[in-house]
Amino acid sequence: MALAHVAALRSEDPYRKVGAAALDKDNRVIGTAYNGLYPGFTAPLDFWDSRDERQKFMLHAEINLCSLFKRGEARVVACTTMPCTSCMQALCAHGVKIIYYGLDYKKSEAPAIAALYGVELVHVPEYPLSDIPLRLVEDENH
Repeated sequence: MALAHVAALRSEDPYRKVGAAALDKDNRVIGTAYNGLYPGFTAPLDFWDSRDERQKFMLHAEINLCSLFKRGEARVVACTTMPCTSCMQALCAHGVKIIYYGLDYKKSEAPAIAALYGVELVHVPEYPLSDIPLRLVEDENH
C-alpha cells in the first residue's frame, strides 16, 4: 500500500491522485503506476480547468499498471482506491489474485466481479502512509 501511495504522488491530476503497485508470486515489485495522461502527452494550459471534461481522457492507475506486466505475472495489486468496474475487469483479465485497496469507491462493481472470479478484494483503510493527502476533492470519481 505504501508503494501505491508513493506512486499516486506522481499523478499530475490536481483533483484526484490514484496509485497502484503490483507484486509477483515471490512478492517482488514488478511495477508501480498512477492516474494520468498518455505518456509524453502535454495537455493544453486550460486542460485541468474542467474536471468533467478532462476526466474522460485520464488513464487510470490500474490500467497503466497492467501495461507493465503480462497476464499471470502479477499476483498481488495494491491500489489507493478500490478499482472502478473497468479496472477490476482488467485486473481479473490479467490474472491478479489479490487486490488490496485503501479508499472505497461506491460506484464500482469490483466486489461483485471479485466474487465471481475468485479474486480476493481486501479493504485496507489504515496503513503506514495513510495520512498523505491523495484526495484533494471530496467525491466518488476515480
